[in-house]
Amino acid sequence: MIMKISEKINLDRDGLEEYGPITIVAFGDSVTHGAVSEGEINYETVYWNRLKQKINNVRAYMPVNVINAGIGGISAKTSLDRLDKQVLSHNPDLIIVCFGLNDVNGPLEQYIESMTVIFDKCLKSGAEVIFMTPNMLNTTVADDTPQKHYEYAIKTAGLQNNGTMDLYMESAVALAEKMGVKVCDCYKKWKKLSETQDITYLLANRINHPTKEMHELFAQSLFDTIFEGSDIVSKSEDCTMYKK
Repeated sequence: MIMKISEKINLDRDGLEEYGPITIVAFGDSVTHGAVSEGEINYETVYWNRLKQKINNVRAYMPVNVINAGIGGISAKTSLDRLDKQVLSHNPDLIIVCFGLNDVNGPLEQYIESMTVIFDKCLKSGAEVIFMTPNMLNTTVADDTPQKHYEYAIKTAGLQNNGTMDLYMESAVALAEKMGVKVCDCYKKWKKLSETQDITYLLANRINHPTKEMHELFAQSLFDTIFEGSDIVSKSEDCTMYKK
């Protein structure tokens, strides 16, 4: 039996012995991997670690194991062959799927076909599945863009500003909703932020890696999506194993 995290977090000692800890697999690209600025990987500030901390801040008694299945530079298409051995083999309670930042460089049809396979196999595993849309790409080419990535920054700004990235995200969200995959639409929140500021400066590498602080947006959005409709907050008032 695979339980939703919003249910599993309430298990007592006997339940923990029977069903085990919460297991989450984060399946994605460099942002999931932990990439921040040029040459920097940070596993402490990455969104899935912040999510783990948020869950345990609600209830410390329940162990939460997160498996990082993110690899920098990879796409949904190039991740198909590793889905079974790096994701499904862990029998996770929840699979967070986050692709698009690299896929936008290829055909839309390829992205959607690959996401269809990923969603289908993840759903058939019995796990809870969330499609977390990624951040925006840069909208301008900043003066402090790493020189070796300057030409790519011009390309990604074009893909963001001409509506290509929007189209990819709209198509993937529509697919997820059609297949019954829950959507955590962080891209929509980034678009809202872009109305009042240049989001390029919310990207640590000035192209596609959010700053450490912006990973909080992902983590909180995921937490809200996972526990939507749950009464875990009220439970914290009457159980010493819950934290306020």
